[in-house]
Amino acid sequence: MSFGGAVSAMITSLKNNKRKRVSAFDKLERFQKENSDRLYFNKSASKKELEKIRLQTLRKNRNLFINNSIALFIIFSILIYIAFVFVNS
Repeated sequence: MSFGGAVSAMITSLKNNKRKRVSAFDKLERFQKENSDRLYFNKSASKKELEKIRLQTLRKNRNLFINNSIALFIIFSILIYIAFVFVNS
């Protein structure tokens, strides 16, 4: 009878399933009670600074998109070239 490992795993699983579980609603209520503080930011930015940050972010995202597009185009071009070379040979 070589089923000792399977039986012990089953017993462990049953013991673990018997434990008391905390529901998601209880966790949410507890979180809301504990974190009822209001957000406070001690730093503020002027309209010019916010606009500068927005433009920098847009520029950075545009450059990232262009770089990713070029890399993807090169990879697909190489894959298509390799596919045509293997099909035609």
